[in-house]
Amino acid sequence: MSPISITSDEINRLIYAYFRDSGFEHSAYTLVKESQLERSPVFKKHVPRGELVELLSKSLLYNEVECHFQGGEAAIKCKAMFSLLEPHTCSPNPPESHTFVTPTYAPPFMMIPPPIQSNGAIQDPSKRKISPLPRSTTTTEKRTRKESNDMDVDTPVEPKHKAPDSSKKSKPKKLLQGPADDITDPSAITLMSGHTTEVFVCAFNPVKYNLLASGSKDAVVKIWTLSESSNGLAQAGDPITIDSFSQVESADLTCLSWSPDGTLLAIASYDSKLRICDTAGKMYFESDIHKGPVFTTRFSVSGRWLLTASLDGSSCVWDVAGKKLHQQYHGHKDCCLDVDWLNDNMFASCGADRQVHIFSVNEEKPIKTFGGHTDEINQIKCNPSGTRLASCSDDMTTRIWNVSKFSASTPLEADSIPGLGGSDTSDQVTILEGHKHSVSTIGWYQPPGTENELIATGSFDGATRLWDSVTGRCLYAFADHKRPVYALDISPNNHWLTTGGGDGWLHVYDLKTQTKIWSWFAGADRPGVFEIDWQTHKSQNIDRIAMALECRLVGVIDLCRVPAFANSRNS
Repeated sequence: MSPISITSDEINRLIYAYFRDSGFEHSAYTLVKESQLERSPVFKKHVPRGELVELLSKSLLYNEVECHFQGGEAAIKCKAMFSLLEPHTCSPNPPESHTFVTPTYAPPFMMIPPPIQSNGAIQDPSKRKISPLPRSTTTTEKRTRKESNDMDVDTPVEPKHKAPDSSKKSKPKKLLQGPADDITDPSAITLMSGHTTEVFVCAFNPVKYNLLASGSKDAVVKIWTLSESSNGLAQAGDPITIDSFSQVESADLTCLSWSPDGTLLAIASYDSKLRICDTAGKMYFESDIHKGPVFTTRFSVSGRWLLTASLDGSSCVWDVAGKKLHQQYHGHKDCCLDVDWLNDNMFASCGADRQVHIFSVNEEKPIKTFGGHTDEINQIKCNPSGTRLASCSDDMTTRIWNVSKFSASTPLEADSIPGLGGSDTSDQVTILEGHKHSVSTIGWYQPPGTENELIATGSFDGATRLWDSVTGRCLYAFADHKRPVYALDISPNNHWLTTGGGDGWLHVYDLKTQTKIWSWFAGADRPGVFEIDWQTHKSQNIDRIAMALECRLVGVIDLCRVPAFANSRNS
């Protein structure tokens, strides 16, 4: 057998990565200084997120083999669990029930694996058959980091539920799935089953309004057809299923993006492949040029280009009609986490290296770099006019950058090109400060009659804040979520805001009055609301919200059938 080499620096590097993944920045800093890890060559080695947890899981599997390899009745009937800290004693009795707090998956973040059976399989009674422990359960870059106090919060109780009598010692009533009010018709909410694991992403087709795409952790994409009747929305026939992933265990989906004409669907996956299919599920194009998980896909406004971001630190622009790579851009030292278009020829990228780059599709190197964030950047989003760019970060801030000189209508002037002197207005930045934890998601809006563009931010502190993007002033803070805010979307008409969180609640707000008008609860078991997509078609009288849910369902809320929403719309 080949010799095994384990050094203290390697162990410290794994622990350092675990501390960073868990958000224990001070502990990570202390470990580096105390062990002088920065001086070691292993310090610069890339360690996938969750690597320490995965290695410990494998050690438990080895212990199981070591204890049970000789067989015998005791080993065959053994139902005792294996522990890192306790010696194993075979027992035919199952362990006492424990509550496992497992961080849920929402696009960016780390996941701790669920309990492991003695045969190395994940304990999940909802699965049809036992599956091997997947690598992807602990190596998920595009996943939001959670600290221990993020998830240890009681399920919130909405106003419609009466508070329990303090004089009685009865257990609190378990909240049921459904709206928070008593007047919403149940037919307004359509829940579609078919996915066998958590649903991470969803996207309405921008042209064919009755088509909805969804993607789940088991690398299955479904295209649903919705039909309307007197009883509300319904699923029309079986959905189209796309499951042509060679390595399902490491192919959980991170992003779905429709082309502007609604004919193509781009799929970003953790298996490092880009896939594009048509509305019938037929593969149009696929590529494995990226050497790490693909986090984001974005079609340009014209649909000519497709933009992708990857853990390998690069972003790519693809010629959609030509079915080929146009250019690969190696702009980030660490992973490239998100990308967005400024216009049809310019785009921005952000990464774990805390930088934002501006690229031209025809230039290999960035034409502008913005710095200032003190921790990795989770998301960037350009305003509708392409003149200002917002970036949100684990440093608890959002920054607004001036990118007007890069717009198609404003050509670069010689005296404003970096390095040639002159005033560079793009260096002007507005910093939005107020969140108490990582800012995970952002959205631009400008209600009728307002002078400045506004921005909404969602955070792991459970708050959603509204800001004046010019002055940086916080206009309002909603504190309805009791766990991290995972998803945020603003209606196309800029009238309403909807948020979804790890507490299982979806809230709808009136942006004009800055009030919550309606809420829906996903249920106490697997409660997370991971992604939201808002669909509006005036000619068809459509206002819908699609939800990707941890409980393995895809939800669609017809807001036109929700009385609270109708009252707000008519006011």
